[in-house]
Amino acid sequence: MDKKVVYLTGFMGSGKSTIGPILANTLGWDFYDLDKIIENKTGISIKDIFETFGEDHFRNLERESLSNISNQNQIIVSLGGGTIANNQNIELLKRTGIIVYLKLSSTSVYKRLENKRDRPVLFSDLGDEFTKEDLLKRIEELLEKRRMFYEQADFIIDTDNVSVGKTIDNIAKIIQNELEKKNEKN
Repeated sequence: MDKKVVYLTGFMGSGKSTIGPILANTLGWDFYDLDKIIENKTGISIKDIFETFGEDHFRNLERESLSNISNQNQIIVSLGGGTIANNQNIELLKRTGIIVYLKLSSTSVYKRLENKRDRPVLFSDLGDEFTKEDLLKRIEELLEKRRMFYEQADFIIDTDNVSVGKTIDNIAKIIQNELEKKNEKN
């Protein structure tokens, strides 16, 4: 690890925003949630950005914010669920830190998100809520579409039926091992 930057990626509901700040605290690093950075910068919610300006506008804001934060050191960054589904973003992520994919099954995603109403991609193109079956199908389609991007991560951590504490311990060990490898090379 040239820089001490860890990017947490994974589908919405995988635990990035929960795990990130605790992991950062454990390491004594800073934590940033990319979606929160965008909301603070624009003064509106991600859902409202999607609805008012469209996904392309949001993705441009996301890429710009990611570029701005990637030059820092000793940070944990929680990425949006779709941030990694862009080749420019992947190149930047790989060049500036390590990527940890918090992997979750579609069934677990559904259980975590079935009552969430703040996720734009969980609504139909008409803005209607999906039925249970349609929502599960939508989750499976998005997971499949993003799988090739997620699997380019440096490390894949399965979070299905794993406690937050255990997941944090696993990631902290990976980071410590990477730092030790870097010190041995120097």
